[in-house]
Amino acid sequence: MEQKIYEMARAAEDAVDDEMHRLDKMDGDDLEELRRKRLESMQTAHAARKSYLERGHGVVNDLDDERAFFDKMKGEDKMIVHFYRPSSWPCEVMAKHLEVVAQKHVETLVCRINAEKSPFLTERLKIWMLPTLCLVRNTQVTDYIVGFDDVGGTDDFPTEHLRLVLASKGLINYEGGDNDVDANPRAGKKPINVVEKSNNLRRGSKMALNSDDESSDFDD
Repeated sequence: MEQKIYEMARAAEDAVDDEMHRLDKMDGDDLEELRRKRLESMQTAHAARKSYLERGHGVVNDLDDERAFFDKMKGEDKMIVHFYRPSSWPCEVMAKHLEVVAQKHVETLVCRINAEKSPFLTERLKIWMLPTLCLVRNTQVTDYIVGFDDVGGTDDFPTEHLRLVLASKGLINYEGGDNDVDANPRAGKKPINVVEKSNNLRRGSKMALNSDDESSDFDD
């Protein structure tokens, strides 16, 4: 993750240097054309943002059932669906981070669905651990983020890590560096290592969706 952040930061610096070098060589007409294109780009971006917000982007949408899941997918280019269980601490951690993702990245629709109340969909999508993020592109499930392994393996990961992973999977537009908001509810506290139990589940055991025992997901 540190190497990924370094590479993104280096790429951003190189892009800025190239842009400054190009601007130095421009004359008055070139600069005027650049301003015109940037104004058009800003107007297009504003119109797109308005459309996204009107469709429910910018917040985490609750899906009541499987039908709502399929209805929401229609017409959406990018969609993140959080399969969760109420009163599950790991799910609450993921939910906090996704609130930031939804606000920061209105280009992507963010939703959540109670796995216990959606057994058909949970089985169909092979959801075996909570939390799981189901990643959808153009009505097709393209990938998953299962547990916390992809973001560091513990529950104290910063929102930046989740945003970088989602960007690498093509679900949000993000190049790194904008990490001013961190929804980490355990910042400054001892992290809970969740890698071992998630690996044990991968090796064969299944999560009990109706269980109240948090050790079936993650725990100390």
